[in-house]
Amino acid sequence: MNITTEKRLEEVDATVLKAWMDKGEVVLVDVREPSEHAGECILGARLVPLSSFNPTQVPQEPDKKVVLHCLTGTRSSEAGRKLLQAGFARVYNLKGGLQAWKDAGYATEYNPNAPISLQRQAQIVAGALVLLGTVGAAVSPWFLVVSGFVGAGLMFAGITNTCGMAMLLAKLPYNRRS
Repeated sequence: MNITTEKRLEEVDATVLKAWMDKGEVVLVDVREPSEHAGECILGARLVPLSSFNPTQVPQEPDKKVVLHCLTGTRSSEAGRKLLQAGFARVYNLKGGLQAWKDAGYATEYNPNAPISLQRQAQIVAGALVLLGTVGAAVSPWFLVVSGFVGAGLMFAGITNTCGMAMLLAKLPYNRRS
């Protein structure tokens, strides 16, 4: 008899997660930033932000599956790999993240008074920098370098699904409060 103790990060879709939650079989962990979680979250999700992720903060309850989620599933996959490295035997990732949960028609807890999302903050800053570079070109053509830099950053973010500007904005004090 061959028993494997392979550590695995498995993807689970929203329908399966909802069934597990209805049966009380899940510890659901949101790895988004506090401002994102404060704005909208899956009811019962516990916040352990990826930017300060510590595997010891993830609760392990007997007979419950640990399921991670973020907005789209990218950050939660990264957190899942960290949990596996820390000794967790099996971790689940919500495929498609919070967006897939909402697309499946499941409820979220929404707070209209929460800070604006990191994505919108990054869009505002990027737009302001492009505008500055364009308008500043009237003073010196070197201002166009600012617009080019932001364009390159946006391309990098789209290709890698990693936004450096959002990561910087997440470290600001008003984005660290829930």
